[in-house]
Amino acid sequence: MPYFIDAILPIPVEKAFTYSITEAEAKFLQAGMRVAVPFGKSKVYAALVKNIHTTPPTLYEAKEIEHILDEKPIVTQKQFELWSWMASYYMCTEGEVMRASLPSAFLLESETIIRLQPEVVLQDEDLQDDEFLIYEALQHQSVIKIQEVMDILGKRKVLPTIKKLLDKGAISVQEEVYEQYKPKLVTFVQLHSHYKEEKAFVALLDSLSRAPKQRELLLAFFSLKAKTNKPITTLALQKAANATATQVKTLVAKGIFETYEKRKDRVEFEGETSGTKTLNEHQVEALAQVKESFETQNVCLLHGVTASGKTEIYVSIIEELLHTGKQILYLLPEIALTTQLISRLQNYFGEKVAVFHSKYSVHERVEVWNNVLQNASKAQIIIGARSAMLLPFYELELIVVDEEHESSFKQYDPAPRYHARDAAVVLGHLFKAKVILGSATPSVETVYNARHGKYGYVYLGHRHGNILMPEINLVDIKEKQRKREMTGHFSDTLLRAITDALQLGEQVILFQNRRGFSPVLECKTCGHAPQCPNCDVSLTYHKYRNQLRCHYCGHHIAMQLKCMACGSPDLTTKGFGTEQIEAELKELYPEYSIARMDSDTTRGKYGFEKIITAFEQEEIDILVGTQMLTKGLDFRNVTLVGILNADSMLNFPDFRAHERSYQLIAQVSGRAGRTEKQGKVLVQTYNPYHQILQQVSANKFDAMYEEQLQERHDFKYPPFYRLVRITLRHRDYQKIEESSIWVAKALRQALGRDAVLGPETPPVARIRNQYRRNVLIKINRRQNLKQIKGLIARVQTSFKAIPQYRSVRLIIDVDCY
Repeated sequence: MPYFIDAILPIPVEKAFTYSITEAEAKFLQAGMRVAVPFGKSKVYAALVKNIHTTPPTLYEAKEIEHILDEKPIVTQKQFELWSWMASYYMCTEGEVMRASLPSAFLLESETIIRLQPEVVLQDEDLQDDEFLIYEALQHQSVIKIQEVMDILGKRKVLPTIKKLLDKGAISVQEEVYEQYKPKLVTFVQLHSHYKEEKAFVALLDSLSRAPKQRELLLAFFSLKAKTNKPITTLALQKAANATATQVKTLVAKGIFETYEKRKDRVEFEGETSGTKTLNEHQVEALAQVKESFETQNVCLLHGVTASGKTEIYVSIIEELLHTGKQILYLLPEIALTTQLISRLQNYFGEKVAVFHSKYSVHERVEVWNNVLQNASKAQIIIGARSAMLLPFYELELIVVDEEHESSFKQYDPAPRYHARDAAVVLGHLFKAKVILGSATPSVETVYNARHGKYGYVYLGHRHGNILMPEINLVDIKEKQRKREMTGHFSDTLLRAITDALQLGEQVILFQNRRGFSPVLECKTCGHAPQCPNCDVSLTYHKYRNQLRCHYCGHHIAMQLKCMACGSPDLTTKGFGTEQIEAELKELYPEYSIARMDSDTTRGKYGFEKIITAFEQEEIDILVGTQMLTKGLDFRNVTLVGILNADSMLNFPDFRAHERSYQLIAQVSGRAGRTEKQGKVLVQTYNPYHQILQQVSANKFDAMYEEQLQERHDFKYPPFYRLVRITLRHRDYQKIEESSIWVAKALRQALGRDAVLGPETPPVARIRNQYRRNVLIKINRRQNLKQIKGLIARVQTSFKAIPQYRSVRLIIDVDCY
């Protein structure tokens, strides 16, 4: 009887592919294992087995698999269920979800390997320059990869040269799959069993009397053995005896020492654990309400003001669940936040805490993946950014989504374009686990769901230790400029407050939601501003690199000394970013330590950690930063927060601009006054009478919520309507114009005139040399979502069938907010 498998490939194809297997392979294979499979003419992929059956495909002949890559499944059945839901809901393929979920070390693809044909000998005069370079390289190496050929020739187009060598019979080409993950092995040393007895050991010491270094190594080994019961690594022994690896190897060769290897995780917790904190009366009451809501609801919104101690409530619930042996997932919007929280949770729970985010290396990710799948003692509590929810949990009991309102939970590119908060609710449902959504400024949709009985709702209105909420004052900078009371970008009010705080030994946070020195460099003579050649945006000036950079595609040029259009040397900068604020502060307060936290200064793996630790230890007096600063960080000595320009957030072309402005200002304000002293927040604005600024300064969350909800209802936005955005991208402006009109017209015919808006040009019309047009679809919550998605998919299929539009890329983003 023939056997077959359905396999998911990590490429954007609609359906799983069927491959044939032998009976022995069918008995060994399980769903979730990887197999190397051929695809297309010569490519080989690592595909995931979805199911095993005996039904042959009807449309094509099933190819045989190449070989089996795993001994055990690396993906669980629950993951397959989640992937299937994500592919269906977010209108993408399971292959794209697979590519987003698995660490890249698991996503093996074949590489083209070039080998020399030894029976064919060519003379130098038979070869052109490029051919000679490849041929000569193969004389010294048995095989080379395509990437290495590119490096040798110093160009990207290498296939014509390879083809010429193939035609001459000098080389052969084949596809090979390599394992990318290598476990970390640590070498340990122990005394050979011959010398365990005292007589033999004394004789050994005597024999080494003429080799003092070897004798010293032996004594160092026993000294370490006396201090610790743990196995001794060769590195520790070398360090203790101040010896070299060769000297240790000599003792191994003499049969005095034996070495053995053990696998070791690259990320391990080493330290002591401490007890959790005692909750205050308000936290105890909130904790009881959360537990009560879990009796009837699976999802609960914990709406607690900033510094109310929401984290301690999560920790209390986690502590109660640890004895069950089940897993807990703790999602955070930003890697910056994980830095502080990891140390807190590791102090409480030690090595039970595992961490997963994009700053981890490929090998570290594989180890966390394997620990989550197999090792409850090392990965019972998993902390991470949005990608952590795609890990292979075996039994999930609780999901905490902290700062649930954050837009960072939404994935925009590549597919799947999922929202981690919404997907976490579905993940909780699959495992029958409880979900806590926590925030000081929850999103309008979540509050709507809570107030309409879909979620439980708990409000925690007191700050920890009954500290007062920060005092928020609005500073009218239009008036200040008129009275000439501005110094650079600082009003006299803000400067006075900074000086007072610094003199009292307190710390200050300043918020400006734009990195770089200045967003525009302009010629005073002709008004020309350097633009990015690939995108429709001006280049941002970065002073510390002396460069003009594009924040969309990364294109950069050296700072111009004269105008590129008219040659005038009279150039000026417009607008300001964090870099300019930092430079101004260093002039105003030269005796104080000033640091900047944005994506330019936190590029390295430990970039966040270094800045946050230095600020916590009060090595930094003033910290300037972008929205990374706003998200749940806890600094004890910060009493003043300054927001340098609130208007840039308010005047953004987005239906969420006002809600996001309220959240951002309230969150950054919450960093002030988290101990005894009441914090102070100064918000600089040209429009102090703006409704949102008035609401945030008076802490009127409910007023903001009611007003936004009414506007959303009137203009058909979430939570009353679902939004699906279709983006078209192409290099040809004419083609993008025609194709977007065709798509909008087809959607109107399928869904009705009122449901479709556009095509519309987005604020940045061209990115990376590709023009963009958007079509927005509004779906009433009462309509059948599955049916409407089916109609959208039909329009997408028809669009792809039109020959002249085949090169236009069409991207569907469900819940695009």
